[in-house]
Amino acid sequence: MVLTGAECLQRNVERVNSLNVFPVPDGDTGTNMNLTMTSGVRELQSKQSHAVGKVAEALSKGLLMGARGNSGVILSQLFRGFAKSLASLEQVGTLQFAAALQNGVDMAYKAVVKPVEGTILTVAKEAAKHAVSYSRRTSDMVELMREILEKANEALERTPELLPVLKQVGVVDSGGQGLVYIYEGFLRALSDPQGLDNNEWMSTEAAMPSQVAPTQASRDVPAVTMPMHAQTRLSTEAIEFLYDMEFFINRKSATTTSLKFDEALFKGMLSRDGDSILVIVDDDIIKVHVHSRKPGDVLNYALPYGELTDIHILNMREQHRDIVSSDPGYSSEADEKAVAATITNVEEAALGLAVPEVLTGVKADSSKAQQAHEWAPYGIIAVAMGEGIASIFLENNVDVVLSGGQTMNPSTENFVHAIESLPAEHIFLLPNNSNIILAAQQAAELCERNVTVIPTRTVPQGLAAVLAFRDEQSAASNTDAMSEAAKSVQSGQVTHAVRDTSIDGIDIREGDYIGIKEKSIVTSSSSLQDTCKALLAQMLEEGGELVTVLTGEQASEEDTTALVDWARETYPDAELEVHEGGQPLYPYLFAVE
Repeated sequence: MVLTGAECLQRNVERVNSLNVFPVPDGDTGTNMNLTMTSGVRELQSKQSHAVGKVAEALSKGLLMGARGNSGVILSQLFRGFAKSLASLEQVGTLQFAAALQNGVDMAYKAVVKPVEGTILTVAKEAAKHAVSYSRRTSDMVELMREILEKANEALERTPELLPVLKQVGVVDSGGQGLVYIYEGFLRALSDPQGLDNNEWMSTEAAMPSQVAPTQASRDVPAVTMPMHAQTRLSTEAIEFLYDMEFFINRKSATTTSLKFDEALFKGMLSRDGDSILVIVDDDIIKVHVHSRKPGDVLNYALPYGELTDIHILNMREQHRDIVSSDPGYSSEADEKAVAATITNVEEAALGLAVPEVLTGVKADSSKAQQAHEWAPYGIIAVAMGEGIASIFLENNVDVVLSGGQTMNPSTENFVHAIESLPAEHIFLLPNNSNIILAAQQAAELCERNVTVIPTRTVPQGLAAVLAFRDEQSAASNTDAMSEAAKSVQSGQVTHAVRDTSIDGIDIREGDYIGIKEKSIVTSSSSLQDTCKALLAQMLEEGGELVTVLTGEQASEEDTTALVDWARETYPDAELEVHEGGQPLYPYLFAVE
């Protein structure tokens, strides 16, 4: 059955290649699926067994090791799930076979970072769903397989409706077509178990648009009538992630210092400059496929997890140039016109193959999280408003800065993404705002990582906590030190009143300045200078060794100079530091230690 499926696919390799347009035109879907199946067959033949579970296991292992390209890896996952479902069985009936197909679909969908409908996944899903339903009505495997193939063909015909780029170039999905050929071989093997030649066996291929002539396949006659390559309707320069990469990470050869593999984190790192990401973990072997702009970074991300083997890197732009230059029907002018419409359709389909950056807001330098893939003992995530404040955090041990403040509170999801992006054994979160603490704590609970939330309520508390952090200390010691440091600093803020009110005996007029010490409004005035001086006076009533001033967007150089001169004259024993914070809404933030 497997041999006949592989044979049917092999006869139609070029046919499948000619259909390939998704996710980017690397033009070799048929070749990749064929090489994948060939590897599975080789492993199957080397480990023959009468138990269907053992046969499926051998096929799965061979497919995984030999999986090539996006479609090949998805194919390997379909049969990996299939094999796991049949692992303990000696024989298989219609119910078990259908359930195994469904298990394969479930595993394949999990393996793809962003599954897209209108692909091999859709064809496999619709066929498996129908198989599960129909298997309750029959015990005849031939009848069931005929139904599976028919449903797969129907799903294949609909792929252009689900994925506009296919409709644009007038083809069905190439990977889906490859899977249909495999199912066709399965049905032939069940119908003709003796494997006798049957020249009347014809392909039950899905109906194709007029631009692509359908092919008939027989056991003795290879597929012919090659259509115009779909890639000639796409632009070479439209291939954004141009390096097609495949390799294995061998965990068995990992050193004692190699990192524990975090699949979600690894996929997140790959997605920064790549798409078509597939990561398959099978015992001590990890199969990786990605289309990337930065192949060097990809290999560096993988190295900490073990030895890299069977590395393949192809330039898909170069492949595309070769394809279009050898196609007699190709013209660059027609290509350019078709490309504009194709790209528009791709965008309308919301393929979104490149995952956006997980960091949000301020122009903070997140290069640490992107470049240092080797896991550090600690990582720190802080919330900040203003580029200057973000820079201060990043210069003082913080790895990731999320934009936030009174009007821009990061969500739990923002925190989760930031946590997953950070390769560290233990992560500290500094919310730096009382309104953000709960979101940070919820994110810490959701993530399966070692995360500690230091409940900092203000930016000055966060800065004090960061300065108390020590790399050489334990997580518990750092938690205590950072928490105590946050409590030891007084925080002050100056902003505008948005309405008339009276609080704690202080009359406040809309538009006046208000001075806030910790949680309490302690002063208000129409004068920015008077408000700042009154606030600092209250903060320094019991003394203070260090006063830190963070200037905001609304702070003028003249006001800052006058304030600093006053403070130095009034409190000569206190050290004064002034930093450009750039925070909105708050002309000045103060910290007294």
